[in-house]
Amino acid sequence: MALRHELIRQGNFLFRNRSYLPLTILITGLILYVMKEMKNPPIDDMSVRIFELACFVVCLTGFLVRAITIGYTADRTSGRNTHAGQIAESINTTGMYSLCRHPLYLGNFIIWLGVAALTQNGWFMLAFMLVFWLYYERIMFAEEEFLIEKFGNDYLKYSGSTPAFIPNFKKYRRPLLRFSLRKVIRQEKSGILNLFAVFLLFRGLGEYITHSLQHVEIYWIVGFGSALLYYITVKILEKKTNLLKTDRHGQ
Repeated sequence: MALRHELIRQGNFLFRNRSYLPLTILITGLILYVMKEMKNPPIDDMSVRIFELACFVVCLTGFLVRAITIGYTADRTSGRNTHAGQIAESINTTGMYSLCRHPLYLGNFIIWLGVAALTQNGWFMLAFMLVFWLYYERIMFAEEEFLIEKFGNDYLKYSGSTPAFIPNFKKYRRPLLRFSLRKVIRQEKSGILNLFAVFLLFRGLGEYITHSLQHVEIYWIVGFGSALLYYITVKILEKKTNLLKTDRHGQ
């Protein structure tokens, strides 16, 4: 099999199973975090809280990148694919897609960089960045082959002037569509819940090992409870009403 076809095959496989990478990062990070807490319990609780909040801000930055990307894209475009395969009725070339070709994956990287930093293990963070790049490089390759096959020179022209992953802010073009908060709410409900769950899990394990669960900060508990309520509410609205439905045509 030619290398090109092998990369496409690998990319499609990894795309269909892309939820396993975060799970692997989480499990490995938790193991390293527990080992660190058992060996060197934190002395200054304030410094621990500040560091965890800094990691949380990094994650929120990644969600902001995703939200801006999703909010300005049309339905059924290169910005939204499914488990079954690729979907693209038009090419996204403005907004975040004018800065780089894969802004959603950039957002994912920033989110999981914040989670990886919770381990306070520099080697793990370097390993995460390498694995993330090897993993998503194949997914991006497969996606772009699909878009080239469907849109031909239009996509080749766009990709020739737009970086793949690292944004070039000089290339920014204003979105043609208005921002859709409903689309962001609908698509990011699971991510917000998972984010608070991960931080509560790390903090809970750390306190269980070093002190007791009574020392877990109330804001993580309230945050997780609020995120869970938000998730349930959005799911109900999706099933029972049309409030979160959108009909946004391509650019």
